Amino acid sequence: MDFKELALQEILTVTFTLFAVIDIVGSVPVLATLREKMGGVIRSTQATLASGGLMILFLFLGKQFLGLLGLDVKSFAVAGSIVIFILGLEMVLGHEFFKPDNNPKSGSVVPIAFPLIAGSGTLTTIMSLKANYADVNILVSIVINCIVIYLVLKSLKWIEKVLGPNGMTIIRKFFGVILLAIAVKIFGSNIVKFGR
Repeated sequence: MDFKELALQEILTVTFTLFAVIDIVGSVPVLATLREKMGGVIRSTQATLASGGLMILFLFLGKQFLGLLGLDVKSFAVAGSIVIFILGLEMVLGHEFFKPDNNPKSGSVVPIAFPLIAGSGTLTTIMSLKANYADVNILVSIVINCIVIYLVLKSLKWIEKVLGPNGMTIIRKFFGVILLAIAVKIFGSNIVKFGR
C-alpha cells in the first residue's frame, strides 16, 4: 500500500459512495426493530468491528478471490456498477429490488454487520472502487464509515426522533441520486477497457 497515493478528493468521493451504499441512516428503522427483538441492546462495537473487518478483508483479498473465479477487477467493476445503479434506483424510487434477510436471532453480527452494513452491495462496491481509486484511500474511507456506523448504532433512539419519517426519506433519495451518478462513472470508465 502506497501512502503517497493519499488524496483528499478520492477519500471524500469513496467515503460518500460507501456511506450511500451502506445507508446506515436509512437503516435506522430496521435497526430499531432489530434492537427491540434483541432485548433492547445492539452491541455497537461488535457490529462495527465485524462489518469493518469484512470490508477490509474484501479490499485486500477480493482480487485474489476473483482470480480464483477467473475474473478481473474491471469485469467485476462493471458488474458492481450495475448493482450500485440498482441500489440507487431502489433509494430514489422507493421500490425494493433486493429482498433483505430479516432474521434477528443471530444478534449484532448477523444480520446487522452482515448483510445489513457490509452486505453484497457494500462488498461489490469496494471491489468496483478498486478499479478507479487507490487502496489507501478506500481503506481510510472504510475507517471513516466505521466511525459513523458506530456513532449511529450508539445513538439510534436520538436519530429516529430527530429525523422523523420525512427526514429519512429525503436522505435516502439524496444519496440514491449520488449512487446513480457514481455507478454511471464506474461503468463508463471500465467498459471502455473491455477486451484490451
